Amino acid sequence: MTGQEDIRIRLENEMLEAQISLHGAELKSLKKKAKGTEYMWCADPAYWGRTSPVLFPFIGKVRDQKYRIGDTEYPMGQHGFARDKDFVLASVSQKEAWFVLEDDEETRSVYPFPFRLEIGYRLDEKEICVMWRITNTGDSGMYFSIGGHPAFCCPLRAWEKQTDYSLCIRDREGKKMGYFVNRVFGQNGLATDQEVTYELKDGLLPIEEHLFDGDALILENGQAGSVSLVDPKGREYLSLSFDAPLVGLWSPPKKQAPFVCIEPWYGRCDREGFAGELKEREWENSLKPGKVFEAAYRIRIA
Repeated sequence: MTGQEDIRIRLENEMLEAQISLHGAELKSLKKKAKGTEYMWCADPAYWGRTSPVLFPFIGKVRDQKYRIGDTEYPMGQHGFARDKDFVLASVSQKEAWFVLEDDEETRSVYPFPFRLEIGYRLDEKEICVMWRITNTGDSGMYFSIGGHPAFCCPLRAWEKQTDYSLCIRDREGKKMGYFVNRVFGQNGLATDQEVTYELKDGLLPIEEHLFDGDALILENGQAGSVSLVDPKGREYLSLSFDAPLVGLWSPPKKQAPFVCIEPWYGRCDREGFAGELKEREWENSLKPGKVFEAAYRIRIA
């Protein structure tokens, strides 16, 4: 515990209220003001002790918990380190806040790139926009991944069953998809060469009891542009839209946890057997000195 976990920044507009922790710049609460309904997972460690961590500068695992730049190896845990760092509040107004993390001696020991990571949140009517801005502050090229990992209450109401809920998946044009292709995870948390096709009816993927037994479902190659949670009455009560080339769908395997994560990713874990350098990883992003990478996703409440 650093003491920052309990420091939260509150945003609100006419319809929504949000709370963001300085620790990890993590969205911890998103409520509809009219009824006080909470949409974010409460981080109960019995299932998963996080709510909406940012994944940077890695997404998922690297093979053998280490990666290589040239002849030098560096240790790296799952999902990088930003989620466990205290951010600085750069600016805040009633409806928007920005948080900043910069490289330090600790980060450079495992990730030798100077950087400035800015995370912003902005309320706009029934939406919250989550914004990322990465600046290469060094004098050579840098490589990175970044992604979101927001967990949403599902079921939304205590007396309902998660297995009566569904996910509605749409393509980049907003059309309901008839199927998607999933990149299968191995037992070691790395991507395999196996792909499985899921058929959808009217864009719907039922959240059946064993859906996540094999870990996350990974939709690559820009297959999807938005994913919505659908309640037992067929109402899309929350939708996450994005431009990211990958999206992960996850709930802890074999736990029947009362939440589902919808995760827009610019990057992915290593593939099984990968032995190349950092710059050779699949879906890796590069940034020249002084250049800026920007991306965002939106969460809309019905």
